[in-house]
Amino acid sequence: MAQNVNIVQKIIEYIEDHLHENIDLDTLAASMHYSKYYLHRLFTKTIGLSIHTYILRRRLSEAARSLAQTQRPIMEIALWSGYESQRTFTNRFRKMYKIPPAKFRKQKQYYPLQLRMNVQDMYDDFILSKATIRHAKKSDIPSWITLLHLVVDGYPSLNEVEYRVQLEIAIEQKRALLIEHEHELIGALVFRSHPCWIDFLGIHPQYRNSQLTQLFLNALKETYCPNQEIWISTFRKYDPADTGYREEFIKLGFMERECSIEFDYPTQHFVLPVNDKKKERNKYE
Repeated sequence: MAQNVNIVQKIIEYIEDHLHENIDLDTLAASMHYSKYYLHRLFTKTIGLSIHTYILRRRLSEAARSLAQTQRPIMEIALWSGYESQRTFTNRFRKMYKIPPAKFRKQKQYYPLQLRMNVQDMYDDFILSKATIRHAKKSDIPSWITLLHLVVDGYPSLNEVEYRVQLEIAIEQKRALLIEHEHELIGALVFRSHPCWIDFLGIHPQYRNSQLTQLFLNALKETYCPNQEIWISTFRKYDPADTGYREEFIKLGFMERECSIEFDYPTQHFVLPVNDKKKERNKYE
């Protein structure tokens, strides 16, 4: 396990060191003395994104930062981000950020699609248990924000300053829960009751297959929101910015409801029925 993590970390370091260059997977594989197919499978399994997708999202995130914080010409940023023309860059940027680069620049508000990923050793003795969930404390905020940076792909338009303020309120009101293992924060949840809404759900990318989301849902259903529907917002269908969140919620039994606009971003509401029966008719089918 440690060796795999080390390999993935080296891939990330290579990508970050050459982010604005032509990254050739064959060259990367040769430098690490592994098959490119092996590296691709290992990276995707560990991070939850393919190498290509990670590079694309990182480049667009850095392009967005440059748009919001500098006066560099858009054409220069496009070339710097690996695009051969401003038109191609604009089309891709609009698909992921939902607005063209020029308008994004005028807003002067930067938010990333993907921040630099850091991986860690996972523990083979990790066992799911309700006992692993506890209320967050203010002293947990630094670790919480670290996790936020790892799962920012699920929260487009997120303003970290405003988020921190709301997190402190949620902690005071006992609406912020977390899961940790070996002193590492690997899952976080902010919710409201009456009606039961999940405002934030973040699972460390390396633990997304560990059923932590289901563990949180069980805690809501049994302790914090008994006999209530559970609501959440996520990406709309066919949104290219979605890295799999929508599909995960559907697999967990959530059903589609109305579309909405949240923080100027197109989203869709989902609901988990009280009886949690996947056979219940989805009115959007």
